[in-house]
Amino acid sequence: MSLLEVITKASAAIPTLTDQEFNYPIVLNPDPIFANLKFETDDLKAENHVKKVTGWEISEIDLELIKLGQKFSKRLRKKLKDTNSFGKVAFLQMLTSYLENFGEKVGISLGLNKREKGYACMVVEKLGILMARDVKGLVLESCIVLEVWDVLGVLIVNGLVEHTCTSNLINKLINKCKSDLIVLCVKHLPDLQAYDLMCILKYFLLMSDDGYKSLISLREDWESQALLAIEKASGEGVSTKDRSLAKEAALLVMVAHDGFSVSELCLHYLFASFNLDEVIFSACVSKLNGEEINALIQYLGKWLKKYERFPQVGPCPKASSVLGLTVCDWIPTLETVVKCLGVVVDEHFSSLVLHSEFHELRSLEGVVSSLAAEARLCGALANLTETLRIEPQGMD
Repeated sequence: MSLLEVITKASAAIPTLTDQEFNYPIVLNPDPIFANLKFETDDLKAENHVKKVTGWEISEIDLELIKLGQKFSKRLRKKLKDTNSFGKVAFLQMLTSYLENFGEKVGISLGLNKREKGYACMVVEKLGILMARDVKGLVLESCIVLEVWDVLGVLIVNGLVEHTCTSNLINKLINKCKSDLIVLCVKHLPDLQAYDLMCILKYFLLMSDDGYKSLISLREDWESQALLAIEKASGEGVSTKDRSLAKEAALLVMVAHDGFSVSELCLHYLFASFNLDEVIFSACVSKLNGEEINALIQYLGKWLKKYERFPQVGPCPKASSVLGLTVCDWIPTLETVVKCLGVVVDEHFSSLVLHSEFHELRSLEGVVSSLAAEARLCGALANLTETLRIEPQGMD
């Protein structure tokens, strides 16, 4: 009997699953179940080589948790059909009650004050990971429909947004001009698709007036980081061995902060994101119109001029953990800027050459030439250093 015949025969012998088994497909703790499984027969001469097992039984606690999630989902779906009688307060009460019950059943004590401001966010942060996939998707939808932005931010930061919901989430955030949450998506959501990144790029390049309203906190964060960088550079609260790092990081923060608008600060996150590579960026740039290309060239041009003026500036990967300067993780490198500008020229060469409105690119010619000359000099010095280093080894 062939392997295919064995599998086909075994599949035909399996009885139809009951409704109860269909209702509980997810096992939260499989260890006790596997321990109770036994072969239905020990007959080694049986014609069917695929042996069935018995003893499959879901534990009581797992059944209770699954039923709890099903009950919550069913009730929330029904409530969302009439948002006129179902608002933010009622939703937060439902959500926190569900998560509290879930936590109690698995033995997790929150130890939080229910009257404390932001209680719902703290509950979601601690227990949100326990939510099933369908429940997370429904909670995400509810946050958008009811505009519960603080809880939505917690979902994004804690990785509770399912990959299948990403595109829909970003599209709705753009439509609602929630720029701060879009930045959180760039920072915390892995594997963003090319279309999502293209939409985000177009949004930040030509941001509407409504888009700036939610960026007050982001501007304040950058200003507080800039002040912190100054304090660290002055030696306040910094050990002797980290003072050099503090000065380098302060210069990097200064370069990234000064002269950039708040929408351009948002672009920093996009261009420093691991989601954006040369291939994806090329696909994004190919969809930009003339006004967007011009805004992008101006942004990249600012970076080139900054790096020409401060050639000693470079990445400071340790600044975030050692000094608390988290923005240092989200500053585009010179290499990234040059590659991106090269992609723009490759994708829109004819338009850039033939249309006079792209004068910004022509003004960058001197900057690029200066950086290229410096790169050649650094390359020659690096080669010389390597040669000098190798020669003494050969003499030994």
